[in-house]
Amino acid sequence: MDFNFSDDQQQLRDAVAKWVEKSYDFERRQKIEAEGGFSREAWSGLAELGLGGLYIPEADGGLGMSPIEGMVVMEELGRGIVLEPLAQSLIAGAVLAGHADAATKERWLPGIASGEALVVLAHQEKKARYRLDVCAATAAKAGDAYTVSGTKSLAPAGDQADAFIVPAQLDGRIALFLVARAEDGVAARGYGTQDGSRAAEVVFDKAAATLLAADGLAVLEHAVDIGIAATCAEGVGVMEKTLALTVEYLNTRKQFGVLIGSFQALRHRVADMKMQLELARSMSYYASLKLNAPAAERRQAMARAKYQLGVSLRFVGQQSVQMHGGIGVTDEYVGSHYFRKLTQMEMAYGDTLHQLGEVSARMEETAGVFA
Repeated sequence: MDFNFSDDQQQLRDAVAKWVEKSYDFERRQKIEAEGGFSREAWSGLAELGLGGLYIPEADGGLGMSPIEGMVVMEELGRGIVLEPLAQSLIAGAVLAGHADAATKERWLPGIASGEALVVLAHQEKKARYRLDVCAATAAKAGDAYTVSGTKSLAPAGDQADAFIVPAQLDGRIALFLVARAEDGVAARGYGTQDGSRAAEVVFDKAAATLLAADGLAVLEHAVDIGIAATCAEGVGVMEKTLALTVEYLNTRKQFGVLIGSFQALRHRVADMKMQLELARSMSYYASLKLNAPAAERRQAMARAKYQLGVSLRFVGQQSVQMHGGIGVTDEYVGSHYFRKLTQMEMAYGDTLHQLGEVSARMEETAGVFA
């Protein structure tokens, strides 16, 4: 199998890398974090590159690209630990393009592609513990329309979003709805998260909603799988930069009059970090390549990829901090921000223990050995 990127994919990577380098340095990121963890100006910068429309068909104002382009973009954003939740636009673009009616597509997809509209997935509930089939929010028919009631937690940039993709119980099963934040009965309380980004608790009280899918669980699983693939790719970028910062520090810091990078024990630990990075990279490729596979195959692939990512994230982050010493956890040093990001990503869309359970549950007679 050829894992070389095409010229167009490499050009896309270069364009995003240049934007991160020139427009999203550490000083700007610190400023955005201090101001709440989300910048509309930075969001517009990403939109100017066309990134919001990666998974939106060209007929709806997007670029109509594949998961491989999404992976390339998320890796570069990971290197810059960009706070703005581009993965949410990938999720929203794919879900609306695949399931919304014509009027809803016309209203929302061009805005998502241009960056004028931020639509995020608001699916997490306090009692669900990563399970997508646990949903206490409810929906009701209201004439020819619907209303949604319930509370969702950790909605990315939820108090800045223009609309939410929301799962809710309808007639005994989970359906998926689109709810605009401007609707009556929607209240969002924003707060900062561990990695410096922004999330919100969102309360829906008989808020007007548009039905996206009556069989919402299957669509929700696909939406979360898009998020997992994006997180895997982003994690690779974060780990690459973390490794580079660690190597730079080892080749600068002196102890007993010599560079600590000359110590064999530390060199071995760096080699182990590199191995974990490459294991995560291979599983990120695997996740992106399986993103459009049949549901059972796709879900199994995402659990495997996210499990390996979690193991690698934890190892790389912890080794980096240990080799840096005290400076590795100071807020003034950029490395601590990469560590915070790695720690939070390990828990996103199901932590490592949860994903190990998912891998186990999907093993068949071969126990996964030949699967």
